[in-house]
Amino acid sequence: MNMHNARPYSQALDRLRAAGLRPTRQRLSLARLLFDGGDRHLSAEQLHSEALTGNIRVSLATVYNTLHQFTEAGLLREIVVDSGRSYFDTNTSDHHHFFFESTGRLCDIPAEMIGLTKVPEAPEGFTISRVDVIVRVNG
Repeated sequence: MNMHNARPYSQALDRLRAAGLRPTRQRLSLARLLFDGGDRHLSAEQLHSEALTGNIRVSLATVYNTLHQFTEAGLLREIVVDSGRSYFDTNTSDHHHFFFESTGRLCDIPAEMIGLTKVPEAPEGFTISRVDVIVRVNG
């Protein structure tokens, strides 16, 4: 018997526990949607829609709260493409993105594909946590 089939929540459970998050039913269900399909870029609305399709009863507010908790715990990266428009990336490694303006889709760009020759010093009292480059394309 395949162990993954025997305990379908085990990977999500391990990930939540490693991040120090209490594995509630809703967190486990949303974690499975987010992390069981490889690297993904999802908005809160897209994840909420997937949850409802999968018979997971959760409010949009809970989805937002959970996404922000996962981001603070280091499980996700938030990519802000416009004011009021964020995607949550399951790939937390250093990399950049293409943003397809016509469809709203994000696509990864490996970090080594973009070279930065100069980054300003952070303002006094602050440190740079990371640099995100979003290359906007249309067509």
